[in-house]
Amino acid sequence: MQVEDRRLVIVEDDATFARTLARSFERRGYQVHVVGTPEQLYELLKTERPNRAVVDLKLGVTSGLVCVQALHEMDPGMRIVVLTGYASIATAVEAIKLGASHYLPKPSNTDDIEAAFAKANGNVEAPITAQPTSLKTLEWERINEALADTGFNISETARRLGMHRRTLARKLEKRQLR
Repeated sequence: MQVEDRRLVIVEDDATFARTLARSFERRGYQVHVVGTPEQLYELLKTERPNRAVVDLKLGVTSGLVCVQALHEMDPGMRIVVLTGYASIATAVEAIKLGASHYLPKPSNTDDIEAAFAKANGNVEAPITAQPTSLKTLEWERINEALADTGFNISETARRLGMHRRTLARKLEKRQLR
């Protein structure tokens, strides 16, 4: 891959993680731009045309899915990898439907992300497990689905799930993978 083919945007609100990831990609020959909000991404896209993107699913109180959609609309062939500490089937499906190439849980490193960029197609040999989904996983999936539906609004998500806001916040703190 030529240097001009390695134009990457990182959409991440955790400045330390974004800086570390950017340095790692720069060492591999990528031209890297880092933004922390959808608004910053829209400004960047006025002047730059990246062909790769790493997007955090949760950008503060905003969903990174709006960034995935904007990037895909700009360039349907762009490789977009969504990183998240809030992995769920519901958000993975939405990310892929909106144009993401891959969906990786945090912590993922540069090798994982580059491997995801390199995989153009699905894997028909992917193993299918016979193990049923646990109740904890089902609960986590439902929480993430409600979070995505409410734009990551904790209070509204708790109301929709019929639980106290502090209870939901504690559950999210326990499962966060940052």
